[in-house]
Amino acid sequence: MVEIHPTAVIEDGAQIGTGVRIGPFCVVGPKVRLGDEVELKSHVAIAGDTSIGAGTVVFPFASIGEVPQDLKFKGEDVRLEIGARNRIREYVTMNPGTQGGGGVTRIGDDGLFMAGCHVGHDCQLGDRVILVNNASLAGHCHLDDDVIIGGLSGVHQWVRIGRGAMIGAVTMVTADVIPYGLVQGPRGHLDGLNLVGLKRRGASRADIHELREMLDRLGAGSFRDRARQMAEAETGAMVRDVLDFILGPSDRSFLTPKPA
Repeated sequence: MVEIHPTAVIEDGAQIGTGVRIGPFCVVGPKVRLGDEVELKSHVAIAGDTSIGAGTVVFPFASIGEVPQDLKFKGEDVRLEIGARNRIREYVTMNPGTQGGGGVTRIGDDGLFMAGCHVGHDCQLGDRVILVNNASLAGHCHLDDDVIIGGLSGVHQWVRIGRGAMIGAVTMVTADVIPYGLVQGPRGHLDGLNLVGLKRRGASRADIHELREMLDRLGAGSFRDRARQMAEAETGAMVRDVLDFILGPSDRSFLTPKPA
């Protein structure tokens, strides 16, 4: 059964799954697809070619799927794909892709996007990502699974943030962040490992010790050169995650450890 408040506007062509609830004064565009059990609380605007996965809840005054904030955008066919069981809080904005960035913004499953967050065009987000209040992602950012972005933080366009990394509050991230890294400060430096996140993931003491040893060996020099040398040796799975990330393609440099 679908529940739609009489003040909501559902345009012709919108696809509504079973068990969907749409509250007062919501507007759902003609190309929108809402999965089963999606809930729009009230005053939610969903526009463009936007799909929202099953069980996702969108809170009041969120604007989802409106045109990218990119002056080069000229009305091309672009998409926004949002996965299942996300929580999208008040005043969140999420934009679709652009022709120059692949045409699609993707958001994985089980994320939490707190009040006032922004996900820019062509971003690619994994599962269980958390953006704390008023965090902003510029266009083309790539966040792997289990990333946490602290409140009032900003991430520069094209930056990659590896699996399990944490960005502290009020941090400006201008370069790539290695998996499991901890970055904080007005202009972010790599400040060690995200130990809280690693423990929550069930990382063993041996895994954490190996990651710490790897960071010490990487030092403040060229991450890529040192990573190439380390990649030739036998390593554990978590260290291999970091080395593969460093050696992967990137449009940004890497954040280096905070000076002693």
